[in-house]
Amino acid sequence: MADNTALLPFRIDVPQAELDDLTDRLARTRWAEELPADPPASPAGPVPPGWEYGVPRSYVQRLVERWQTAFDWRAWETRLNAYPQFTTEIDGQNVHFLHVRSPEPDATPLILTHGWPTTVVEWLDVIGPLTDPRAHGGDPADAFHLVIPSVPGFGLSGPTRERGWNRFRVARAWAELMRRLGYDRYGAAGNDLGAFVSPEVGRTDPDHVLGVHVTQVFSLPSGDAGELAALTEEERGKVAFADWFVQRRGGYDRLHSTEPQNVAHALADSPAGLLGWVAQLMGEQLDPDYVLANATIYWLTNTAASSARYYYEDAEVVHPTQKVNGRGSEPLEPTTVPLGLANFAWDFQSIRTLVERDHKNIASWHTYDRGGHFAAHEAPDLLVQDIRQFFGKLR
Repeated sequence: MADNTALLPFRIDVPQAELDDLTDRLARTRWAEELPADPPASPAGPVPPGWEYGVPRSYVQRLVERWQTAFDWRAWETRLNAYPQFTTEIDGQNVHFLHVRSPEPDATPLILTHGWPTTVVEWLDVIGPLTDPRAHGGDPADAFHLVIPSVPGFGLSGPTRERGWNRFRVARAWAELMRRLGYDRYGAAGNDLGAFVSPEVGRTDPDHVLGVHVTQVFSLPSGDAGELAALTEEERGKVAFADWFVQRRGGYDRLHSTEPQNVAHALADSPAGLLGWVAQLMGEQLDPDYVLANATIYWLTNTAASSARYYYEDAEVVHPTQKVNGRGSEPLEPTTVPLGLANFAWDFQSIRTLVERDHKNIASWHTYDRGGHFAAHEAPDLLVQDIRQFFGKLR
């Protein structure tokens, strides 16, 4: 009988026929119509001109052309294959992960969780500095052994096959993965979706987790007038921005959380459609090849549907005070292990008064004047520095 807990070596090797099919589909794209690029009648918040209705056709056309003619998937494949990769089965689900050990034998184990619409590609720019600080002008005492899994249902882990893969189940899977790898004490860090999963790892496995580092803490107002009145003017501005984002840029979240299969049919059939959908959170500020590398992985693994389902599954179980569309059943207790935040300039702005309402274990809080939602790619130097400082105090 096969050992389902085995750690199996993995290497990416996409058949050329699949890449040819992608190119052929891109060449036959039928473009969405859109209104002329007139200036909006009223300001739409911090939205680039031409993006008022969402991702514009011109942006998608530029990226589709690059996808067809200039983007080199084989180069990204080689870059990913430069790191040891494995798969294993946890709780009935295939889990893909990079396992990059530091040359420093006493390095701290750290599990990194990506978000949506990214993949393990999100972390590529920080692997070298985190695992081998000596080679990057840092202190070897700050080294980490990195475990970088693909969230079940996302990218190289492949689609999920049953219900229930939410932040809680992913966190339990990560604790089991670290146990299988022989790591008795480890840290957890994450961005976006990973900023929900990583604190749950701390709550699930507090006897083994040193600390949790995130780039967002999503503590929002309860609606109490007195609570809002007690916020500083700066914090009220952050609340206003969060409200604007939910109302004007949070459509993907509402759809994923309610009827994700509706959009999944289009995303599975049209690479241009998939690109437009994932680009809504990436936009023109990011390197186009970074956007395309992530989109290519979603396309090749056909995980647009299962990654969207994660939002639905999460909404099914979150705490009643934070439930979506009337659903909710599982208590959302804060992690008791030390929590560190690195908040970047062009990202969701965590509100300290509200965070401290929900978390009594804030051990580190830094804000930065550059970088954005994908800080590991946009400002890797700052993120590496923050992770080093945070865990350096916990070793």
